[in-house]
Amino acid sequence: MERRPLIIIGSGPAGVASGLFLQRQDPALARECLILEKAHHPRPKVCAGGLIPHTLHCLRELDVPLSMPNVVAHRARVEVPGCSVSYEDRELCRVIRRDEFDHSLVQVCRQRGLEVREGEKVIAVRREADGVRIETESHAYHGRVVIGADGSGSLVRRRLFPEASEHVGKAVMCDVPVEGSRWTGFADARYDFSFLHVPEGLRGYSWVFPCLIGGQPHANVGVYSVEARGRGGLLKHLLDAEVTRLGARPGSFKAFPIRWYGEDTRVAAPHVLLAGDAAGVDPLMGEGISYSFEYGRRAAVAVARAFTTGDFSFADYEQSVAASWLGKKLRRLGLGVRLFYGPTWRIWFAFAAHSRQAQEIGIRWYNGIDDWDRRSGWEALRVWWRGDYRSVRVP
Repeated sequence: MERRPLIIIGSGPAGVASGLFLQRQDPALARECLILEKAHHPRPKVCAGGLIPHTLHCLRELDVPLSMPNVVAHRARVEVPGCSVSYEDRELCRVIRRDEFDHSLVQVCRQRGLEVREGEKVIAVRREADGVRIETESHAYHGRVVIGADGSGSLVRRRLFPEASEHVGKAVMCDVPVEGSRWTGFADARYDFSFLHVPEGLRGYSWVFPCLIGGQPHANVGVYSVEARGRGGLLKHLLDAEVTRLGARPGSFKAFPIRWYGEDTRVAAPHVLLAGDAAGVDPLMGEGISYSFEYGRRAAVAVARAFTTGDFSFADYEQSVAASWLGKKLRRLGLGVRLFYGPTWRIWFAFAAHSRQAQEIGIRWYNGIDDWDRRSGWEALRVWWRGDYRSVRVP
């Protein structure tokens, strides 16, 4: 059995961010850690691939280049019941392909001395007195600390957090060549969101993102629901309708779960931390990449502190997530689910559609521009009332 002080399961953004932030906290400890990945990069990853400005800030902070092809979206078009809203800014997001993005992150890890082993599918994890035993299809490991960064269907969470509540949404998506379609979003550097099906019972939205596949312009089309059970038929029906609306023929699609953060979410136990989708992401829109980097930041701090103090309970990690702006933002997005996808949707969509000030604050808050996501709700209300959202910055 191979023993390591830290084993990270999963080499997506959450696992890589945990390793890279740990390297800044404790380089010696990072050199001894091991990242296990079940597949081989570049490996398929079902995801729309939108990187909001906060994600780009995290990449710059870690000095990680965005080296793969990407599409910059400067414009947004949002369809809500009874209204269409257009918005334009310097950079609303960049759209990448996750196989290329994740592969580039792993390459950075290796260049900086972090060990990543691919083709190591974890089939069992078991808590022991001094850590966690991990079995893959070919090896056995023991980690004093384990970070479960293994996605929405996390084996680490299912085996080591049996009492954890489940908050799981679902998304379906497909890719459509722009050539021959009626969609103008790629040429306009625009992404589209539609909430038009909320009155019909969809607790979610549809999207169209511009992307590049093999250097060719495509539209990534998808539908998200905050509820997973019993939604498959409806989501596929709405996806086909969206594809048809773009002037293309419905075809194959991919479905994937999105585990979101709730007020009762557990993210730590003795010797174990959860990060990224395994811990829980944005319930309102299903975005997870930016939160993966923030989970990784906090996991790295908690791991370094544990090896310094000898306290491996990780109660500090769970508390830091819940009490931080990250936990507060995720809980506020949960409130957004109740407001926009619940019985009061008419009021809140009308307010969001007709208040330009609310749009400006909301987009800055969601995207993490000028640290808006770290502000209190009262401050946002005050700034909205005064109309001076551009003048206030967080130190």
